[in-house]
Amino acid sequence: MAIAACAGPAAPTTTPNTKVLIPTVVEAAMSWHLPAYANVLHGMRLLQDGPPTRSATLAIARTILYTNPKLAPVDALELAGATESAARAQDLPPEFLAATLLQESAFDPRALSAAGAIGIAQFMPETAADAGVDPFDPFASIRGAASLLGSYVRAYDTVYANPITVALAAYNAGPGAVAEYHGIPPYAETRAYINDVIDRRAKITGYEKPIVRP
Repeated sequence: MAIAACAGPAAPTTTPNTKVLIPTVVEAAMSWHLPAYANVLHGMRLLQDGPPTRSATLAIARTILYTNPKLAPVDALELAGATESAARAQDLPPEFLAATLLQESAFDPRALSAAGAIGIAQFMPETAADAGVDPFDPFASIRGAASLLGSYVRAYDTVYANPITVALAAYNAGPGAVAEYHGIPPYAETRAYINDVIDRRAKITGYEKPIVRP
């Protein structure tokens, strides 16, 4: 009895909080950047399932979400808008730039390849340094990719019948390979890369409403 009296009152018992909202955890874990208000968008499919649109940004966002479900809709829309702006600044079709980035990383800002390529645009560290781009910054990488592709397209515009496909070859295999082979090099990987980007571009365009001109 004396021991019990000296011990003081018993500590209150508490029940551990083991309630876990699985959808919330998964959404937060898989999203690149989830704002505090994004839970209201959970399950939103308007960007994915809406009708054809005249907005390149919406068409790109839709393709991003179908390709990379890890991204939250609000992030896909923001990245799509940045892609359209960067492409237009370089006089490139937004769908072309978006298709290239989809092929490179599925718009994953944290993508890292086995070869050491980094981020959305899959810049090698030395290429990013030469371009003055932080490859871990998705928006800087999008602008950097647009600038690089734009420079290739302009350089090849009066040399090759389809400067866009040759620009893709330079992006994938390097401009040195293009110069060596006077066009798209005979690398199976590069040729498959170009075909995949073309297919992705067609998919984005398929989400767009054709503009009917009188």
